[in-house]
Amino acid sequence: MATFLRPAKPDTRLTALANERRSVPDIVDSILDQALARRASDIHLEPGAEGMMVRFRVDGLLQQTAAIPVSDRAAVVSRIKIMANLDIAEHRLPHDGRIRLVRKGRALDLRVSTVPSLHGEKVVLRLLDLDSVAIPLAGCGLAPDHLLALQGLTRRPQGTILVTGPTGSGKTSTIYACLSDIKSETTNIVTIEDPIEYEMDGITQIAVHEKIGLTFAHCLRSVLRQDPDIILVGEVRDLETARIAMQASLTGHLVFATL
Repeated sequence: MATFLRPAKPDTRLTALANERRSVPDIVDSILDQALARRASDIHLEPGAEGMMVRFRVDGLLQQTAAIPVSDRAAVVSRIKIMANLDIAEHRLPHDGRIRLVRKGRALDLRVSTVPSLHGEKVVLRLLDLDSVAIPLAGCGLAPDHLLALQGLTRRPQGTILVTGPTGSGKTSTIYACLSDIKSETTNIVTIEDPIEYEMDGITQIAVHEKIGLTFAHCLRSVLRQDPDIILVGEVRDLETARIAMQASLTGHLVFATL
């Protein structure tokens, strides 16, 4: 059994877990539940000489929430890697995976990243609320005049719409709300993503796989031969992708992209 320590800086908003004997799965579940309650965009599990620090990114800022003792550090990491279908025996290389689950009635997609560090593997989980993809564009918090301006832009036959902002600011949710608002039987919408964050009906979604040469630029060239009306480029990472996206927007396509 495992002990989950009290936060170094007490926070009354957190569930009190001090002095409780809990299994490792219960510890991981408690971390996830607390992150959801705090509306965190990311969970950081950072190993140190005396244990593992748990931090949540809330409203763009990391907040220290709790600590896991040294004796349970490896077991917690292994539990998360098992949930993400990662190799628990390999500690020397970085890993990327994802977890699909339902917590408190909410469907979640967790992107998992692990990297080796001095005191063990550091784990970062990105929380994506699958239910938020159903948020209409009008529910994204835009001012009425900004909403009308954006709806006008998204209904143009061609051009480029760039969505920028810090991590967790709602770039992906905003773009998907736009796509949901304009998709119809008369339009062919294709997305290129790394990874595919939300699944949407009526849209062709392509996942980038750089290890086999399926880059954003390669995908974009192929997509242009698929007679698209609207293209989403999940991230413009290099000059070639930017050039192809700009050319597409000038030849009768509406292109969405994030930077």
